[in-house]
Amino acid sequence: MAHWLYKSEPFKWSWAQQIAAGTRGTHWDGVRNHLAKQQLQAMKTGDHGFFYHSNEGKEIVGIVEVIRQAYPDPSDASGKFVMVDLKAVAPLVKPVSLAAIKGEPRLSEMALMKYSRLSVQPVTDEEWAIVLEMAGGISGLAP
Repeated sequence: MAHWLYKSEPFKWSWAQQIAAGTRGTHWDGVRNHLAKQQLQAMKTGDHGFFYHSNEGKEIVGIVEVIRQAYPDPSDASGKFVMVDLKAVAPLVKPVSLAAIKGEPRLSEMALMKYSRLSVQPVTDEEWAIVLEMAGGISGLAP
């Protein structure tokens, strides 16, 4: 299983909205970066990712799961970009802030540190484990 990080501005799509989408989940659309597109195309059903609030909060707040692999994004008139569907899996016991991630030397090579503007990023198994450790684990299943 691969791991990912999905960035969303809470005023556009928040963790609370992702949870409210329930098991049917929602599509992750609007990506217009070719590297992020490649990341979306690499995702498999069952892959997990961190849900990151960008701009406001700047913190990882929960875990999502890919429930539908890449397919054409109808919001893209060019037909070049794709989207995936995600559902909320669980919140973190405590959010992990960008400041905390920057302060953790073991995460200095994390894509979040190197490609701060990229909206969809890979997360290594080691980084995944470190962030979960920093969060105090997973808080239980989302409704």
